[in-house]
Amino acid sequence: MITLGIEGTAHTLGVGIVDSDHNVLANELDMFRPKNGGLHPREAANHHVDVVSRIMQQAFDVSGLKPKDIDVISFSMGPGLGPCLRVAATAARAFSCTMGIPIVGVNHCVAHVEIGRALCGCDDPALLYASGGNTQVIAFAEGRYRIFGETQDIGIGNMLDKLGRDLGMGFYAGPTFEKLAKEGKEYHELPYSVKGMDVAFSGLMTAALALQRKGVPLEDIALSVQETAYAMLTEVTERAMAHIGKDEVLLGGGVAQNMRLREMVREMAEARGAEMYCPDRRFCMDNGAMIAWLGSEMYESGVRMDIADTEINQRFRTDEVEVTWRS
Repeated sequence: MITLGIEGTAHTLGVGIVDSDHNVLANELDMFRPKNGGLHPREAANHHVDVVSRIMQQAFDVSGLKPKDIDVISFSMGPGLGPCLRVAATAARAFSCTMGIPIVGVNHCVAHVEIGRALCGCDDPALLYASGGNTQVIAFAEGRYRIFGETQDIGIGNMLDKLGRDLGMGFYAGPTFEKLAKEGKEYHELPYSVKGMDVAFSGLMTAALALQRKGVPLEDIALSVQETAYAMLTEVTERAMAHIGKDEVLLGGGVAQNMRLREMVREMAEARGAEMYCPDRRFCMDNGAMIAWLGSEMYESGVRMDIADTEINQRFRTDEVEVTWRS
């Protein structure tokens, strides 16, 4: 069975193709990069409309397949930005109706869990899901992926991007923070907001901007932001692992590409006698292969959807998904 997946929750339009053995045959994408300001949902959706046909063709070219070879199509149903989600959903519905093949809508967050779990070879990990719009600690329990901790205000990636714009770093500031932090020499204390297994980043953002007004070098601000924010994430992940008794931890989401975050979580896991896993960066960022992967697993486990069942859900919670493909 060949499954094609379309990702379109935010800035990335991705198309992936996987086979019945879950080999990734193609994983093509195009990221929207605004010329000014931040990510505007309508502008991002317009970008997705412009590139979706080309990216689908690239996926077919890379895989050596034709549209008639596709058995199932899946798409990111949510959570995400409404206009962007609608582009992916519309493209998937059109392909499904044209080719007469089944369609499956999937949860974007669960897709990160499943492709990471499969590619890394871990069995039952706690997942630190750190992306632009989401920051959650997730684990499988009683037939669903449960959220054991999450941000109470803003996702870690959005925090870095918003703060980066205000600090003059430009948009998609996460990589810039990582680069500057390596050159930082002095740590400045910032608000450390951990509440049980939840986190909050608003106070950190405000305090970091205050450091800039005091003339603190940008490199030191970046160092301080990274050390504080990632320590918070590491702490809540460890607390969740202890609470639910997991000896594996998996990183997922775009921010999981950050080497300092990986280092902190790895040190924590080793101190607990646990294992840390993180997939290749191509599968940390939003991508179509993870959507195809989860769509394939869902379909093979018996999930079926009509077109009427494929309405997008901007606030599609991770724990709303009944996990039929795991015992």
